Amino acid sequence: MSGITISIEKTSNPAIIKFEASTFLTRHNSYEFKNIDDAKDSPLAQQLFYLPFVKTIFISGNFIAIERYNIVTWEDVQDEVAEQIQNYINEGKEIISESASPKKVVPVTVYAESTPNPTVMKFVANKKVVDRIFEFKNIDETKYAPLAQSLFHFPFVKEVFLDKNYISITKYDMVEWNDITMEIREFIRNYIHEGKEVISKDIPVEQKEKIQISDESFEELDDISKEIINILEEYIKPAVASDGGNIMFDSYDPNSKIVKVVLQGACSGCPSSTMTLKSGIENTLKSLLKGQVSEVVAING
Repeated sequence: MSGITISIEKTSNPAIIKFEASTFLTRHNSYEFKNIDDAKDSPLAQQLFYLPFVKTIFISGNFIAIERYNIVTWEDVQDEVAEQIQNYINEGKEIISESASPKKVVPVTVYAESTPNPTVMKFVANKKVVDRIFEFKNIDETKYAPLAQSLFHFPFVKEVFLDKNYISITKYDMVEWNDITMEIREFIRNYIHEGKEVISKDIPVEQKEKIQISDESFEELDDISKEIINILEEYIKPAVASDGGNIMFDSYDPNSKIVKVVLQGACSGCPSSTMTLKSGIENTLKSLLKGQVSEVVAING
């Protein structure tokens, strides 16, 4: 492994903090360690227990949660811990040995949820599926996405969109959802339960991050574009994600004051997307950026 980053996430418990990796650390298993002897199957956890304030370590999916003793505050030590974890992982050292026993097997559940787009169904799992957004328009794009590739083998699957703990599937009009929902739901549940790879660890970095604006690219944008992106992230994306889709900033023309966006997942081709653009996104941007936005246009809408 290399190029992996660690971000710090607070939890509802002030004694516990999460260190989230930009890739998965375990394959759908969870491990809990109470002390250094308990961590014999995790060289990383053993190393962390040498820190005198570490009480409990929990490793699952793409994060490591650490509970501290009250001899320190996280503000004083969290950056050093994050750096230690990041360096350890990027050196390619073993995180969990193959002989390690998971804490417990949590049954995988997947439920189907309709979206405003009648051709798209959202399949929601009780486990994190991916750590970032991926969209596939056809099977040729799925070289590094085994789950999406398998889904495209169903003749009625037109597009696949993955985000965090759900998968949005666009179907062809040849079938009705009532006839295929159960089959897809069970296929996804079994796939995740068997611990199969969802996104290959060999996926090129440029393909990983093509759906995101890098920090470098963000800094090169004008101030209005930056504000638009921040508004989309804070106010628009959560609502769009709940409908099984995503919205991305494409461009802003300071002369015409037109904002162009890209719609993904359930939002792409949705009959109500025009109304959402005008009554929701456009009005929000006009309200918060008075005089700076004339219109919002979806380049794939």
